[in-house]
Amino acid sequence: MTSLCESADEAVAGISDGATVLIGGFGTAGQPVELIDALLRSGPRELTVVSNNAGNGEHGLAALLKAGQVRRILCSFPRQKDSYVFDELYRSGRIELEVVPQGNLAERLRAAGAGIGAFYCPTGVGTPLADGKETRTIDGRDYVLEYPIHGDAALIKAHRADTLGNLVYRKTARNFGPVMATAAKVTVAQVLSVSEPGTLDPEAVVTPGIFVDRVVACPSPAVLAEEGAAG
Repeated sequence: MTSLCESADEAVAGISDGATVLIGGFGTAGQPVELIDALLRSGPRELTVVSNNAGNGEHGLAALLKAGQVRRILCSFPRQKDSYVFDELYRSGRIELEVVPQGNLAERLRAAGAGIGAFYCPTGVGTPLADGKETRTIDGRDYVLEYPIHGDAALIKAHRADTLGNLVYRKTARNFGPVMATAAKVTVAQVLSVSEPGTLDPEAVVTPGIFVDRVVACPSPAVLAEEGAAG
């Protein structure tokens, strides 16, 4: 059963020191900022974070890094023009980094949710990304063995939910949310609003409620105003 939480703080309760946390988003698009801020307040340390990026500016994921709560990060794009928090931490040896090509990241998360033990992928063959990994030649092509990425918790952002935990997403904010929801022991979704069962178009539901453990409504006045103007 999906639990409906009263606050973001309640939604992230129980995420402890040393946890592996999957955080959705592509840059700032679809990043569950309210849940990250709640995790910042609750204070678990020595976290391993899995995300597409390594934070922007000093808010959201970057704020979690700046607070020293993250020991290791797995991501596809650790550097962009406003990733100075990560840059400083990495150059000073205060955070560990595993670079994972974006397609591999998505597939390793999907494999965790699908119960796949490992898979062979051609991406990274002959590069430092393949160092220390098993390789195999199949039909004349070289592949690298990749393992699933499991999370203790997944923090994702969806557009709307119903009380059963079914989720619909908003445009490109969908990104890593669906695969992360399947790959974690506990999935927490922040949404614009929560409605009764039957109010969401079933054809638009991407993440079924069976994968969602907690939902919290975090209304965005800007998005609500935009939808009101469009509708």
